[in-house]
Amino acid sequence: MKLQVLARFVVIVAMLCSAAGAGAQQYPGKPVRLIVPFAPGGSTDIMARLLGQRLGDALGQQIVVDNRGGAGTMIGTEIAAKSASDGYTLLVTNIAYAINPGLHSKKLSYDPHRDFAPITLLASQPTVLAVHPSLPVRSVSDLVKLAKQKPGGLTFASAGTGSVGHIAGEMFKLATGVDMIHVPYKGGGPAVIDLVAGQVVVAFIGMPTTMTHAKAGKVRIIAVTDGKRPSAEPRVPTIAESGVADYQIDNWIGMLAPAGTPHDIIARLHGEIARILQQSDIREKLASQGFEVVGSSPAEFKSLLVRDIEKFSQVIRQANIRLN
Repeated sequence: MKLQVLARFVVIVAMLCSAAGAGAQQYPGKPVRLIVPFAPGGSTDIMARLLGQRLGDALGQQIVVDNRGGAGTMIGTEIAAKSASDGYTLLVTNIAYAINPGLHSKKLSYDPHRDFAPITLLASQPTVLAVHPSLPVRSVSDLVKLAKQKPGGLTFASAGTGSVGHIAGEMFKLATGVDMIHVPYKGGGPAVIDLVAGQVVVAFIGMPTTMTHAKAGKVRIIAVTDGKRPSAEPRVPTIAESGVADYQIDNWIGMLAPAGTPHDIIARLHGEIARILQQSDIREKLASQGFEVVGSSPAEFKSLLVRDIEKFSQVIRQANIRLN
């Protein structure tokens, strides 16, 4: 009798495993929607469209990029959070996902920890610490020394209040004890224009936005906020290796699915994306846009989200960052 029960149990387990495997093989049976919580044309949108085209070929289904910008990415993220957990709606977002819990703690209509299942950290785009050439600064230590000599006398620009550049600047101030005045702009482009003109003397801004001006000698890049040197400019040190211990902000782009999406579908998507990101032509295209390819595991991406949400929430509290 016990042998019969055991045999039935083995058969049931085998059937369940077979069904799960079949589910992964049958997915997707219709087009997949990639929600991008930004307007078309930005870095996250570029990544989603480039990846979506190749992912569609791999899955044998059309990938539809759905731009749902507004409210600091919260509109598109909420739509994704409330979508069915069947693998047919995915979210491609950036570091704002980890900043918003601290910035909009009372306004979030979703839980960044419970409402999504991480798939992979796709890539990052270096954020640079740049200065106007008139400033007698060629290193992080030079900047810290000058800023302490002139408390409140230096201005730093970012792409806007609550942007990654703003968070990076406030985190820099907290870590070094300097006092610089934040000047927010409506995007990285206007911020760099004023840095070139000398209207502001320091900026925490995206590397792609800055490189042309740096090569022309109109701005000076002294460090990156990332955990490693950029492959495009390996001579540029990180802020951490320049003497600011434990300082790191990687401006990442990643993909998530609504919580409850089957593990086999998550695994299928991760596997296909990992292969795509290793293709030489894709890597070249991404590098030309200033991306550093990552392609982490779901578990690694989840760990990053937990760390970043806590770290940025703490910086926002300590710096008393508020939206007007």
